[in-house]
Amino acid sequence: MIATTLGATFAMGTEAIRQPNVVFILADDLGWSDTTLFGNTRFYKTPNIERLAERGMTFTRAYSASPLCSPTRASILTGLSPARHGITSPSCHLPTVTLKATPKSTGPPDAKATVLTSVSRLDRKYETLAETLKDNGYATGHFGKWHLGAEPYSPLQHGFDVDVPHHPGPGPAGSYVAPWKFKDFDHDPDIPDEHIEDRMAKEAVAFMERHRDKPFFLNYWMFSVHAPFDAKRSLIDKYRKQVDKTNPQRSPTYAAMIESMDDAVGTLLDTLDRLNISDNTIIMFASDNGGNMYNQVDGTSPTSNAPLRGGKATMWEGGVRGPAIVVYPEHVEAGTRSKEMIQSCDFYPTLLQLTGIESEQSFDGISIVPALHGGTLQRESIFTYFPHQTRVPDWLPPAVSVHSGDWKLIRFFHGESPGKHSYKLFNLESDIGEQINLAADKPTQVQELDMLISEFLKETNAVVPLPNPRFDPATYDPKMIGKAKLKSTGRPQRSDSKKPQLKAKPVAGWQSGGTCLVALKDGSLIVTSSGGDPHLSFKLPTEVTQEELILKLTISSDSRGSGHIFWQEKGVIPAFFRDRSRSFEVQHDGQPHDYSISWSAKNPVVAVRIDPSTAPGKITISRIQLVDEDGNEVYRWKF
Repeated sequence: MIATTLGATFAMGTEAIRQPNVVFILADDLGWSDTTLFGNTRFYKTPNIERLAERGMTFTRAYSASPLCSPTRASILTGLSPARHGITSPSCHLPTVTLKATPKSTGPPDAKATVLTSVSRLDRKYETLAETLKDNGYATGHFGKWHLGAEPYSPLQHGFDVDVPHHPGPGPAGSYVAPWKFKDFDHDPDIPDEHIEDRMAKEAVAFMERHRDKPFFLNYWMFSVHAPFDAKRSLIDKYRKQVDKTNPQRSPTYAAMIESMDDAVGTLLDTLDRLNISDNTIIMFASDNGGNMYNQVDGTSPTSNAPLRGGKATMWEGGVRGPAIVVYPEHVEAGTRSKEMIQSCDFYPTLLQLTGIESEQSFDGISIVPALHGGTLQRESIFTYFPHQTRVPDWLPPAVSVHSGDWKLIRFFHGESPGKHSYKLFNLESDIGEQINLAADKPTQVQELDMLISEFLKETNAVVPLPNPRFDPATYDPKMIGKAKLKSTGRPQRSDSKKPQLKAKPVAGWQSGGTCLVALKDGSLIVTSSGGDPHLSFKLPTEVTQEELILKLTISSDSRGSGHIFWQEKGVIPAFFRDRSRSFEVQHDGQPHDYSISWSAKNPVVAVRIDPSTAPGKITISRIQLVDEDGNEVYRWKF
């Protein structure tokens, strides 16, 4: 950790000059190849992000702190690594409050290492960027996605004066286009099909107008371009006419979402210009993780991160590398680029130095002001800590990586044997697509970089995965790492799902499907899966009209992989698809665990489907209950 006393580099001797405003724009799931900054897209159009780049410095090697959103968001606000603050998975919308990370004691038989139980709220013990700026006279406003905890861990408890729409969920409530399902935040009645990004930009404009005469911190964290995949119909139709089937980026819906995101950036820039405050405003633009390649929309994946490998939820470059721009007129040369490595943890200490605010805080990140001046950064390396196993296509076991110069080393915890790790080593200068693992050829390089990883884990007091005592070598196939396939629902599917699909009569109203059969025993549903696609569905006897619903489950399992639930809404076809689904992390340790999966419904719910795993095994479901947002029982399944 770097102990930092940051002073007024630009403000010294200029006390009469007002401190600069700060506008932080964070896109959600925006990949490195999703903008026109790097020449990797022929389909998506981002003229306002280009306009932003023309005003400042674009970083070609900008990394998120994590390949998933909540960890990165916590790192931006604290300047700390996920290894230190403990939020390592996007579980902050779930009801369980966890403030200390712990390693799980066991895992599925094909996993060599266990995963962690992540911290699920941004602990109020941290002095956030918003709190520091507020203490120094800034008006502070948060607009858009949060995903770091509901009350008492909302933006209002972390230094923000304003929080719109005050929503703790992982994405927009229901849809991007009104009507929405946000609590206490309705669309403009004069705009029945209002887009959430247009509305968020409108709210942000009003905030800037109110505070134009004093320093303000506008934290504009977009919902875009996270699922659900939804956009203005006129834009979808526009891009549908431009689809090139040979282009891996060919989703008209996603292209439309990109355009609405870009329009919001333009609205903010236009407002700063109109209020004549652009010259005294710092703008930072970044993404919380890499592009989402693993859902499906318009019959294809949302995007492609090529030439990078992998995407969101993976340790590959496509999961952590994204666009980043910093604008500060007269202090950052317009239209410039930097090859210096930067990371989410760097934004906080950088803003302190740019605003002239002194602080005794310690950060895992560093100030990147030297790079903004066209120089180099005095850092040896950056680290990414992801002690989870997502099972998406391109998945990797629990890991930590280090970037040092052109080198990238990934350590897989206990990949060889308990206490002995395995590695992948890449030279990104010559192999940006991470195709050639040089670990066996360069043992000295591996050893040197691994020492940096060990020092990092020690310095951050990281909670690390344990050897899995249930590991069974007979179930382990190293060739399956990164080899999952994608079903039409958008879920990852292992190749063992090619086994015959089983079919039987409904049990207690539940119809088995895919690679499983269901039986009833001792008041529980016994799900026996023979492959990678077990699921069971239930048609409700009456329509459920409540909008906010929570499915409560008690499951014990010796299978593996994440769980999903799907719901069918009246009049919506197909019955189950990715816009009406939620994933949840299942503990496959053979012990019963409780799960709560929440969603917002646009229409009456008529059926529910449960996908408890993505592999062979035995799953026991002893409780299934549907409740509303106040905890009132809507329906209970009796076995």
